[in-house]
Amino acid sequence: MYTLITVLLFITCILLILIVLVQNSKGGGLASNFQASNQMMGVRKTTDFLEKATWVLAGALLFFSIMGSAFIPRGAETGDQSVLKDKIENAVDPNQVPSFPAADAPAAPATSTAAPDSTK
Repeated sequence: MYTLITVLLFITCILLILIVLVQNSKGGGLASNFQASNQMMGVRKTTDFLEKATWVLAGALLFFSIMGSAFIPRGAETGDQSVLKDKIENAVDPNQVPSFPAADAPAAPATSTAAPDSTK
């Protein structure tokens, strides 16, 4: 469903771009080509059609955007999780001292805790 909405969203965007490019900001555009000939729709009806098509496509763009956000695929919580999320959850706290097994570590030399002789 998400793929279908995404495809419809892209088609709507392309059509909206084409409709806006056909229009002229000063009232010319595609309608200016029909001034000399008497067409069935006429100049004013062509301009009205382009304006209505722009509004319809803008509304469709808004609708498909909202529907697309509602149908974004989300992974299952127990299934596939991102690697970054796993690393964050399994990260070692830097303030925590790691504990090593005693069998693998060599014995440390004995150290004296007595104060150094300062009478010399």
